[in-house]
Amino acid sequence: MSMALLEVDRLTKRYRLPRTSLWRPAPVVTALLDVSFTVEAGRSVGVVGESGSGKSTLARLVMALESPSGGQVRWRGQDLHRLAPAALRQARRELQMVFQDPYASLDARQRVGRIVAEPLSVRREVGRDERERRVAEALEAVGLRAADAAKYPHEFSGGQRQRIAIARALVTRPALIVADEPASALDVSVQAQVLNLMRDLQAQFGVTYLFISHDLAVVEYLCDEIVVLREGRVVEQGPAQAVLATPADPYTRALLAAAA
Repeated sequence: MSMALLEVDRLTKRYRLPRTSLWRPAPVVTALLDVSFTVEAGRSVGVVGESGSGKSTLARLVMALESPSGGQVRWRGQDLHRLAPAALRQARRELQMVFQDPYASLDARQRVGRIVAEPLSVRREVGRDERERRVAEALEAVGLRAADAAKYPHEFSGGQRQRIAIARALVTRPALIVADEPASALDVSVQAQVLNLMRDLQAQFGVTYLFISHDLAVVEYLCDEIVVLREGRVVEQGPAQAVLATPADPYTRALLAAAA
């Protein structure tokens, strides 16, 4: 039986905007409202919606990069946002993220080896030899060479850079990877390579994905479950095949029509 790694329970996030008048209160925007879903170990959940639907806000809350206005993010049954700093650092060893832009997410001044090893820097028990071995393993797992650790990001194509970003996420051997539009900045042929890689890595390492995308076709290929967001609210969710075969909500049908 699968275990719930991540539980998002009635998650809400509001942002207070700058005042437009001395005589009026600052306006408030609700980015997420009462969002709930579960991610089970070894499976993939896709969060789908147009720009402005709250997908990236959700990713930041799941990674504890921002605090919610209401609700909970539970990691292995514990409220992630109420953990003590030491416990949060421990939890973050199992949580990694792959960002959308493979050009902006890698520090051009650093060699690839240092970039990939960055998540290990908080783990003092990992010595230099072990760190180098982990980096080599991660690079080879994503189809690059261990020798590529000595190169700089500008020496690689966009698809190769995203492989480096995935290697960085893999190096701590995480239980969950949050992938925020990881293929959208790439050419179509390269997108397919990255998605195939992610599926292969899941089979090899048992990693769990929270996959965020605006593209239902991409989510259908990779994910077991789908959560459809519209203006910060869940309008539909369920098994990927069922949602895509017989979408119940008009918004989901519109997204499918746009992807056709």
